[in-house]
Amino acid sequence: MEFENQVALVTGAAGAIGKAVAARLVQEGARVFITDLDQTRLDAACGELGPNCRGLAADVTVEEQVRQVVQAALAALGDRIDVLINVAGAVGKGGPVDEMTLENWESVFAVNCRGTFLFSREVVPVMKRAGRGSIVNFSSKSGKTGSALMSAYSAAKAAVIGFTQALAFELAPAIRVNCVCPGITEDTGVWSNVSADYVQNLQLPRSQVVKKFTSKVPLGRLARIEDVVNLTCFLASARADYMTGQAINVTGGREMH
Repeated sequence: MEFENQVALVTGAAGAIGKAVAARLVQEGARVFITDLDQTRLDAACGELGPNCRGLAADVTVEEQVRQVVQAALAALGDRIDVLINVAGAVGKGGPVDEMTLENWESVFAVNCRGTFLFSREVVPVMKRAGRGSIVNFSSKSGKTGSALMSAYSAAKAAVIGFTQALAFELAPAIRVNCVCPGITEDTGVWSNVSADYVQNLQLPRSQVVKKFTSKVPLGRLARIEDVVNLTCFLASARADYMTGQAINVTGGREMH
């Protein structure tokens, strides 16, 4: 029971990865508060995960809604947050940079960067009062090496890594801040959106798009949700107590720095 007697807040928890992270935390003894855009999906997730999971819908880009989620989590789960996991992210519409709209660019940055900042800003004082805490942010392989036709997403995810490193210096030694950088992950909304964009932009059938990406991975497959959950919960846990400021790849060897 690695997270017994701990409270965790997970954003983006109606999505496949966020929900799986929340489920693992509950399984390992945590009381978990989850948030995403859709209250109906959150209620369904809480029903599946049991009485140690509560949730409130919010837009991670809206300051007051973020504040309301944090206050609700504190009220519901004992006035503490030991772990913050910022899963919420957005890919936006992929395509050539000269065809990208300003609205798309700013939307991708708002969810990935502003949302991560707002939740961190609200939770850090809570962790400071307790004298400890762990934050895990979500970047991407594309935040390490930019992906063609995904310039907004690549730039936003690179910014998340920079933010992670800055906070790690700023908040040490009491609060650790690390970052997960997944590659393409099966059975996620991100992969569905990305693959659809590549089908359109490269004029290839989906099976060929999958083959094209898998062929670049030394371990010969795309990431599975479990691979990402395993690393996320490790970084959040006491097993990673000597790790901060790290941006760790889960890419099957596709990304090696």
